[in-house]
Amino acid sequence: MSLNETGWRGSADAWLDAAYQALIEGGVEAVKILPLAQRLNISRTSFYWFFKDREELLAALADRWAGKNTGSLLAATQAYAESESEAMLNVIGCFLDPEGFDARFEFAVRSWGLQSPGMTGRVAQADRERLAALTDMLQRWGHAPLDADVRARTIYLVQIGYISLQSEETLGERMRRIPTYVEIYTGRKPEPRELARFHARHGYVPETADLT
Repeated sequence: MSLNETGWRGSADAWLDAAYQALIEGGVEAVKILPLAQRLNISRTSFYWFFKDREELLAALADRWAGKNTGSLLAATQAYAESESEAMLNVIGCFLDPEGFDARFEFAVRSWGLQSPGMTGRVAQADRERLAALTDMLQRWGHAPLDADVRARTIYLVQIGYISLQSEETLGERMRRIPTYVEIYTGRKPEPRELARFHARHGYVPETADLT
């Protein structure tokens, strides 16, 4: 429906949702008012009911990314766990949860950061916050500061590498690798019961070979 037919101007969230899709599909250059209005099938003047200009929309989009991705990872580092292995599974699970860390959003924002000094700074700040949270988690489980720092960097850089390289693997492939990742990251193997809870939480039914 058009604005003339319904009087609908959209909403701030609708414009942000459209901006998110445009960013994912075409990069930051695709996030422009007229194409977004066409995507929403409303007048471009409706945009100005919610945002002063394109820069304000981009700032809101960056805030959404920080809240979703940095927020999800920080929450995972604070989640309840009975053991360090389970704490690490919480972190790894954050990246598997479609409602948690959004890998496509992360890739698009990091690409955006290559074009914008302002976003370069925001991405760098997010990296610092995330690494600090991982380091703090590891120290709470008894790792010395330098050891925790190196392990945190290993965890984080591997995951960002997955995203930056757009590495593809099936859920089964990822799940088979996760116990070894946990052991590398923490020095401890996850217990079968911890893996069972983790698999159930992510809707994964192991094949017989995964259980041996």
